Amino acid sequence: MSHVMNTYARLPVAFSHGSGCRITDTEGREYLDALSGIAVSTLGHAHPKLVAAIAAQAGRLLHTSNLYRIREQEELADKLAALSGMQEVFFCNSGCEANEAAIKLARFYGHKKGVETPTIIVMEKAFHGRTMATLSATGNRKTQAGFEPLVSGFVRVPYNDMEAIRAVAEHNKNVVAVMLEIVQGEGGIHIAALDFQRELRALCDAQEWLLICDEVQCGMARTGKWFGYQHAGILPDVATLAKGLGSGVPIGACMTGGKAAGLFGPGNHGSTFGGNPLACTAALTTIATIEQDGLMARAECIGALIRKLFGEALAGTKGVAEIRGHGLMIGIELERPCGELVGKAMAAGVLLNVTADKVVRLLPPLIFGENEARELVDRVAPLIRDFLAG
Repeated sequence: MSHVMNTYARLPVAFSHGSGCRITDTEGREYLDALSGIAVSTLGHAHPKLVAAIAAQAGRLLHTSNLYRIREQEELADKLAALSGMQEVFFCNSGCEANEAAIKLARFYGHKKGVETPTIIVMEKAFHGRTMATLSATGNRKTQAGFEPLVSGFVRVPYNDMEAIRAVAEHNKNVVAVMLEIVQGEGGIHIAALDFQRELRALCDAQEWLLICDEVQCGMARTGKWFGYQHAGILPDVATLAKGLGSGVPIGACMTGGKAAGLFGPGNHGSTFGGNPLACTAALTTIATIEQDGLMARAECIGALIRKLFGEALAGTKGVAEIRGHGLMIGIELERPCGELVGKAMAAGVLLNVTADKVVRLLPPLIFGENEARELVDRVAPLIRDFLAG
């Protein structure tokens, strides 16, 4: 019996090694990886540039703590600021930590304005993490159940509903921020409309609220731009990153600009491991490789191809509700729960998952090419057709 705490319904497989878009289990069976560790393995597996950079950094220095300056952290912060349009970066280890920092920033901002009970508007079907504050911000009752009392200070509205947000603005004078996933990943690959994003930015300006964009899953070139909000041409006050930033090495970031810049000072927040030399080297190498190999444009192009091919392969299939996505974030929504497709796909040599009960979620690494795209559709589309016919 394993002594690992039973917090995951793990599939009966373990992996020994990978290369590119392929990963091999301990029995020697190879799989096409269309999940990339839930949008984490940006460069796929065993990318030579990343392997070399991590090995070299491990031979120099792993950790010093944030009691001292960290050269790699400063370089990464400068690079992220240049790519994002933001001004400051706090480094941590995960997406929920980045979002926790964003929530603390919003409350700190509110108290500085004299708001006694700062409130953040959050969205239905959102997922921001599993710490107590991020769990409370998350719009999934199943995830929250059993952990009450939840953290107060959140008001929930439907996604993409500007009128609901305006109604809250009219009646709740404690609001200090809005927290938005540009693409809801766990919620089923739902995309914030461009006009909604622009109107929300304008309302936040008018109300002097912070606009917080959770880019944990959709950031780092996955949607075809470095950050999802860039499609709408807006700039948030706070943006959070993690997952694909380090291509598998744990690192998160909370970036600030505008009204949120300069809020935190020494003692307001911290992380022992956050932004250590190894993690920052992995992130810098990830960014450089995306730039050098044109992976951002590839994400947009290959994502569009995958959606097109699935559209053709599933045309006329009863039970397919919608095929949607943004770059290499793709959701195929069916009209009934389809969790069993995860195991069927694994048996067919493909890694994917199902989220929101009915959405086949595909998050391939950014190195996915046309051949992998066609192979993915050739293997998975028949499984979906057979499942719906059953």
